[in-house]
Amino acid sequence: MDKVSPQLPLTAEQAQLVNHLLHFITQHLTGDHPALFGLYGDAGTGKSVVLAHLFDRLQTASRTAAGSPLFHTTNYFLVNHPEILKVYRAIAGQQPHLYKKDFQRPTSLINQIDQGKTTADVLIIDEAHLLLSQADHYNNFYGDNQLQSLMATAKVIVVVFDETQVLRMKSFWTEHRLEKLMAPYPHETFRLTHQFRMHASDQLVAWINDLTHGTLRPLPRSGGPHYDLRVFDDAEAMRQAIVARDQAVGLSRIVSTSGYPSTLDGGHHNIVEGRFRLPWDQYNYTQTPWAELPQTVNEVGSIYTCQGFDLNYVGVILGPPVGLTTDNQLAIYPDKATDVEAFKHRADLTDPTEWAQAKRQLLLNSINVLMKRGVHGLYLYAHDPRLRHYLQTHRD
Repeated sequence: MDKVSPQLPLTAEQAQLVNHLLHFITQHLTGDHPALFGLYGDAGTGKSVVLAHLFDRLQTASRTAAGSPLFHTTNYFLVNHPEILKVYRAIAGQQPHLYKKDFQRPTSLINQIDQGKTTADVLIIDEAHLLLSQADHYNNFYGDNQLQSLMATAKVIVVVFDETQVLRMKSFWTEHRLEKLMAPYPHETFRLTHQFRMHASDQLVAWINDLTHGTLRPLPRSGGPHYDLRVFDDAEAMRQAIVARDQAVGLSRIVSTSGYPSTLDGGHHNIVEGRFRLPWDQYNYTQTPWAELPQTVNEVGSIYTCQGFDLNYVGVILGPPVGLTTDNQLAIYPDKATDVEAFKHRADLTDPTEWAQAKRQLLLNSINVLMKRGVHGLYLYAHDPRLRHYLQTHRD
């Protein structure tokens, strides 16, 4: 909550961007077509805090600024991630002009609009790379594309987007696909580049970015003067180090890629790596985000519980889908992934080569999301012995 609260001070660049976004919104409120603003940025570049400040000012104007073009506008903040939605609704309870009902999941708002229960002037969409880009009956979405459905009703839409955080085929996006959708309408884009979350060296951030694009280089010897980077030969030793960090500073968790079959052991779907044995994260029915529940130090987090969140220290298990070839090239094995939801068929991806590349990229994106959680430290353990040895011995 503190990291994305509207009370958090902005940098000069962020404050200037919020003012520009408000000007863009005001300028296009009376247009004949929806106007779109695309805000790009990698994980940890401060996208969410910009949106939080923007929406707070937008709703303050809507509810108090008589004479403003924004007065009495109907605006919503959307995020297709239940854990992040909990944070925003908790923040709303502390701000005088933000209401919990202002924060919705996209499908809920689309269905409310279709039923004539509300309208929308301005939409702010966090984590827009999680928007569904095909029908998903499980989530009660029967359209072809959630962003297109929202564009049919709203006057201005601001979307935050990072193509390296796309994690499922049903929300398959690229910057090219987004820009093609925006092209016929008034639109602008802006890219945030400064890394705020990770107190890591530029070299380590670049190493993770290269890995996300399929290139494995020697790991930096250090994460920087203020960042704890470690590689472990034993997953249980990594767990013990994370528990110690959690006891010392809190918010330290183990997370993992998929690749561990569901062999129920004592009622739990456990991840087993030698001496290491912990269950996957459980569905979180509470209003407290998974990472902030004390007992989850004894679970393994997934992309679905940790995406969008800060951890002080993160221990990442690179599971069976990630390996190393005999000539030290990164190997990605989509057939070893066990997240059945990630690779569901899409009618618009018919080229086998494109389909295979998309599956590979989704797995690389999941690694990117997991590795960029830690503010103060990143601990690594690889299931593949060859990759584990490479990470330990090839240091630059």
